[in-house]
Amino acid sequence: MNTPKKAAASNAAKSNRILHSSKSESQSLALAKNAGAQDVSYKSISRKHKTNLERPEDFKPEPLTNSFQDWLVGLLEDPRNLGRIKERMQQTLRDLPSFINQLEQAVKDVPLGPIKPDHRYQDDLWKGWPFNIYSQSFLHLKQWWTEAFSKFPGEHKHQITMVHFATLQFIESMSPANFILTNPELIARTIKEGGANLLRGQGYWMEDTFRSLFKLPAKGFEKFVVGRDVAITPGKVIFKDDLMELIQYTPSTKSVKAQPILIVPAWIMKYYILDLSPDNSMIKHLVDQGHTVFAISWKNPTSEDRYMGLDDYLNLGVLGALDQINQVCPGQKVNAVGYCLGGTLLSIAAAKLGRDKDDRLASITLLAAQTDFSEPGNIGMFIDQAKVGFIESLMRPSGYLDSVQMSSAFQMIGSADRKWAQLTKEYILGERSPPNDLMAWNADGTRLSIRMHSQYLRHMYLNNDLAKGRYRVADKPIHLEDITCPVFAVGTAQDFVAPWRSVYKIHHHVKTPIEFVLTSGGHNAGIVSPPGLKHRSYKFLTRAANGKYIPPDDWVSIANPAEGSWWEHWTQWLDQHSTSSIKPPSFPSPSSTAGKLVDAPGEYVFQ
Repeated sequence: MNTPKKAAASNAAKSNRILHSSKSESQSLALAKNAGAQDVSYKSISRKHKTNLERPEDFKPEPLTNSFQDWLVGLLEDPRNLGRIKERMQQTLRDLPSFINQLEQAVKDVPLGPIKPDHRYQDDLWKGWPFNIYSQSFLHLKQWWTEAFSKFPGEHKHQITMVHFATLQFIESMSPANFILTNPELIARTIKEGGANLLRGQGYWMEDTFRSLFKLPAKGFEKFVVGRDVAITPGKVIFKDDLMELIQYTPSTKSVKAQPILIVPAWIMKYYILDLSPDNSMIKHLVDQGHTVFAISWKNPTSEDRYMGLDDYLNLGVLGALDQINQVCPGQKVNAVGYCLGGTLLSIAAAKLGRDKDDRLASITLLAAQTDFSEPGNIGMFIDQAKVGFIESLMRPSGYLDSVQMSSAFQMIGSADRKWAQLTKEYILGERSPPNDLMAWNADGTRLSIRMHSQYLRHMYLNNDLAKGRYRVADKPIHLEDITCPVFAVGTAQDFVAPWRSVYKIHHHVKTPIEFVLTSGGHNAGIVSPPGLKHRSYKFLTRAANGKYIPPDDWVSIANPAEGSWWEHWTQWLDQHSTSSIKPPSFPSPSSTAGKLVDAPGEYVFQ
């Protein structure tokens, strides 16, 4: 079976011309050669030979039953672990009669030993019989199951994690908080409203089912129109290629910091998550703080873009944007910002520039972005050789991963208790959260090209090539240690896409100063955290260049706590890495952009 490297090498040999007339055949072959055995830029693949692109083997997902068998064998092979689990269950069973007896006598609540608190059972109504039995029994079952998976050999780690996750999903579905007959809060609300909440909930369920069947957006999202209600920070598209539009934003201050800012969003999302409504826009916040801001708006790929790869996102995207910014702001270094996958790509660009002694970056900011994928969180359970091959076979006919498929995957790795709580709130309590700009953005999905998606999963998640110094750019490996500029990294406490401890691993690889911030919230809401929002907080700590490594749990205990938005802390840090103020740079002349400057948010965002 051909390996990915052999397949790519074969593709490089087949490349005979570039897809743009401005490139000669010799340039095309040179580009394919520079891509090496790792990747081939989509431009170097001839349309004539598209159908001959070697395809990875089809795989079928590994049955979950095999993982259960691995778990059971591992458990039986470890007598100490098995004994610990049995002892914990026996102790619970010994305590149970006493617990029930005390409840029947209405003396007091006697818990079944120590248990981790759960936000769903904090109301006083849960302390009464029989609801305390329901909640205590559920929480102890959940705790026991978690302990049963706490210690296993490393070779079983992936399979055991899968079993643990799948079973916890089932256990959470049986939580007494999910059902009206076992949840005293739901019973009390239904009695108070005379069942009106159930009627509202049924109506919400029918509405959601109808809209899902006909692929309609949720009700209320029509109030958030791109370019009218969201993504409305003024600016111009100053450059456009086959992969991105580069937006330069209109200054709102008489003078600006000399160093411009480039925002590199992830291409699994529309860029305007960082430019929502005016009070919720990071881009507007930066502009109002006196920064010249540029942002990439990625193209939403179609079947024609199936050969877009990571090298294209690097060269046509980040490096291409830097070239354009250098023309608008000549002689100025750039403070670059990368979000999620965009942050991973930015770290690749920074390492490449550092390796090549190119000092165009003044700093990089990584927002919920992983650079070391050795412990990627729940999403890692769905990524192994078999599953990646299976996903590739599903993508092959269309050439891309559809936004619906991607959304389903992210929903699966989220918190099970929160998903059930949301369903209970809407369909039993009959409470519908009003739509907001972030929810509307989340429903505006994007696609992923098969080539990029395959490369990203294989090089990052499967092989961890970037962290291990094996990822190659222009046929030469890059190392995160080659990054020469200061780093501001942000992790979010409730992140299931890029867990903050995984984001924190950048401390292992980068030697320059790192300002690490851990903020409240999740992958999206934790990043979109403008000043003025209630109940927002964060912690921060600076690690000096070549400073001593601090384990993440120790970091939490010694980091500086702060209330409010981390944006304010970040803008202060950006000020420290900016020089004197200057007159805002002008937009480039229309002649350099095919005769006209299109207003922001451009055209790609509407695809």
